[in-house]
Amino acid sequence: MKPFVIAISGGSGSGKTTLARLVRERLGPERCAYLCQDSYFHDLSEQFAKDSRSVNFDHPSSIDFDLLACQLESLCNGKTVRIPIYDFVTHTRSEDTRTIEPRPVILVEGILLLTLPRIRALADRTVFVEAPESLRYQRRLDRDIRERGRTPDGVFTQFSEQVAPMHNQYVEPSKIFADLVCNGHHVADWVDTICGWV
Repeated sequence: MKPFVIAISGGSGSGKTTLARLVRERLGPERCAYLCQDSYFHDLSEQFAKDSRSVNFDHPSSIDFDLLACQLESLCNGKTVRIPIYDFVTHTRSEDTRTIEPRPVILVEGILLLTLPRIRALADRTVFVEAPESLRYQRRLDRDIRERGRTPDGVFTQFSEQVAPMHNQYVEPSKIFADLVCNGHHVADWVDTICGWV
């Protein structure tokens, strides 16, 4: 039987990763596999070393969506996959991979998922988490300083020059493809609804 695929999208810092984690915790790892768009960044270390400001992590070209879609299709066909591990400090793909086995439910999460017809075609349900820009920026600032070694000035520049424009151009318009639009202030309130689908 084909797994039930739930695609969760929304802007950077909207709360989509938290929502996906809560849903997976509720369903349990024995029932639910999890794929994250952030695992599929191309190796951008050389470009970043030459001109860091030219690297736009929020543009669709930065993601290996062909591999993501292929691996999602493989999981849907009952095959185990080995997904990339991306290092956000060095901007490289690790030589190691993470093994994901098929499960009855597959969660796939990322800012650009709903822009892709190939991903939407595989999804049984789609979710978009929306949040105001001020909240998304504050969450991004906190995460990038804490987890990725960025400076406040660097985070502000990246957000204003890349994250916000890409959100307006690609992410926000993809909301029309969502079966459910969630409020990013209170993502936990939507876990029951989403788990009820499966």
